[in-house]
Amino acid sequence: MSIEAVVWDVDDTLFDYTSADRSGMRAHLVAEGLLGRHEVVEDALGRWREITDRQWARYAAGECGFQEQRRDRVRVFLDTELDDAEADAWFQRYMAHYEAAWGLFPDVLPTLEVLAVTHRHAVLSNSSITVQEHKLRALGLLDRFEAVLCAAELGVSKPRPGAFLAACEALGLAPHEVAYVGDHPEIDGRGAAEAGLLSVWIDRGTAPARDAGDVVVHRIACLSELPALLRSDTRFGAPSTFG
Repeated sequence: MSIEAVVWDVDDTLFDYTSADRSGMRAHLVAEGLLGRHEVVEDALGRWREITDRQWARYAAGECGFQEQRRDRVRVFLDTELDDAEADAWFQRYMAHYEAAWGLFPDVLPTLEVLAVTHRHAVLSNSSITVQEHKLRALGLLDRFEAVLCAAELGVSKPRPGAFLAACEALGLAPHEVAYVGDHPEIDGRGAAEAGLLSVWIDRGTAPARDAGDVVVHRIACLSELPALLRSDTRFGAPSTFG
């Protein structure tokens, strides 16, 4: 059975989230007069990313809401008791700097152009539709996708199978007719494979490789490799290329 559609992750897959986050937080720390708290700015940036990853893991596990994880990121980073309004205001000031640094990876538009004539496209993200539709619109990508599905509205997040199956249902396709492309080896790679999709891990160096066990996850270093992979569709009987 051929692959009819590609479902995409957004952050660190299409959108260079890591660079924008680092650049935005650096500018925010300067604007807030907070650089003096840190001997080395890289330590502050690394701490922000570590806190972000930890709070996103809580959100993905259903332990907190979307807005709550944002507020907790601020409170833990500042090590200060803030009420909701104060935490929201601080995060919104950060967002202004973050959005000013938004950009796509250079392999995104050429790959989408090639695949536009052969495959349907959708988005599945662990964020919220409000956040990701705004982002995709600002980056000029929103019209390329038939559907944008996000965990905050679905009520289920990756790597749970229900998130991937919801994307397939939105396209009216069976899982074996859909490829999923994401940057995280566990949340995206293993999650998509276990849900029955053709799983493609774009390794942009933002997450460590792990053994995929008995699921097949195809690892690529650049999206330009994707069209050939989709044509070959080697998921069955092929060794994992995860590690």
